[in-house]
Amino acid sequence: MAFLSEKSNAKDLIVGTAARLFFSQGYHATGLSQIIKESNTPKGSLYHYFPQGKEELALECIQTVDAFIMQKFEEIFAAHKTTAEAIRAFIYETADEAEKSGFTGFYPFSFWAAVETSCISQQLRTASQNVFAGWQDIIARHLMMDGVQETKARETALLVISLMEGAMIISLTNQDKQPLVTAADYLSVATKNAKHNQ
Repeated sequence: MAFLSEKSNAKDLIVGTAARLFFSQGYHATGLSQIIKESNTPKGSLYHYFPQGKEELALECIQTVDAFIMQKFEEIFAAHKTTAEAIRAFIYETADEAEKSGFTGFYPFSFWAAVETSCISQQLRTASQNVFAGWQDIIARHLMMDGVQETKARETALLVISLMEGAMIISLTNQDKQPLVTAADYLSVATKNAKHNQ
């Protein structure tokens, strides 16, 4: 059992390190040797878990980040009465986490996954498309639960994702959480009014 645990930890270390490096310096600038070195794992471990190399590892990173964000969405929606309150809380929490970390390890998903990797392979582009589609679906679903009709809910969900990701890029560039806070406040109003603007 201990051996299985160690193997699992090695994989988690590799994925966590790779995601951080892909996010911070880009897919092209990140080499497998750097991932091995910074994760402090044996070279054999990386090739054991990711025999197809860097692209397979990037795909795992995309899926891991997506699973984390989706879980966070589910938790925040469960804790708030309306979609507007949940979206505001989600972005405020993200802004606070970014500030606490000194904006290290904090990167909008689109910054590398959707933009850079979409030029690399169809598999990674499809994975990125699925991430955004999943985010749009969960937000739209909760808007519909608030009484917003489906087309308007999906449009509003796309607005939320677009503004949130854009604000993340500006916050990262400026090393300042204010763009995220501003986006959160505007999106709270937009989602609250979606039902009345149908």
